[in-house]
Amino acid sequence: MNEAAIRVYGADWCRDCRRTKKQLTDLAVPFEYIDVEHDPAATERAREISGRTNIPVVVYPDGTHHVEPDNAQVEAKLRELSVI
Repeated sequence: MNEAAIRVYGADWCRDCRRTKKQLTDLAVPFEYIDVEHDPAATERAREISGRTNIPVVVYPDGTHHVEPDNAQVEAKLRELSVI
């Protein structure tokens, strides 16, 4: 994975995860999707990053993250990073 890439920790059954993946895809923003349902180590990494068990956890190239962000929060961060 490119260290500058956006990472999304989520699960396919999670509506917020699907919404965030769709938003990034629709905006043509490359990201790495990490399915915590199928990777127990990823579950722990997401928990370490966020301090919570909620998903999605979106990690940005600048090291910041959102937990369960809405579309406006993600878009604002992408604009701040000049990704869109």
